[in-house]
Amino acid sequence: MASPWYANPSPTYQPAMRLISSISKAVLAEIKTTFDHDFVSGTIVRIHMPRTDVYGMPQIDKLSGAITVTGTDTFTMDIDTTLFQALVIPTPIPAHTQSYPYVIPIGQINSILTASVRNVLPY
Repeated sequence: MASPWYANPSPTYQPAMRLISSISKAVLAEIKTTFDHDFVSGTIVRIHMPRTDVYGMPQIDKLSGAITVTGTDTFTMDIDTTLFQALVIPTPIPAHTQSYPYVIPIGQINSILTASVRNVLPY
């Protein structure tokens, strides 16, 4: 069944919000997105868990930090989630949830600035 939630995989402006499909319980949290994230290591992101009553892991809501890219749809953050509640993505997604866990870039380490040189506008 297709998800009723959508994030544009080819946004006009990058980096963009990405939906979260899993978060590990580990000393370095590994976050998996629902499709390729196009983030670069050093990007500073914030995690949003809009319905902790549905998805769990309320402790990670609104935490932020620099990431290390480990794959096209995965990255780690220096957040120890070993004692956090588990993240559970129900299948199918209940219609009443109205939102989905997501990660959004909020900055980049100034000494890197690699993402700032990519122009993705359709000119």
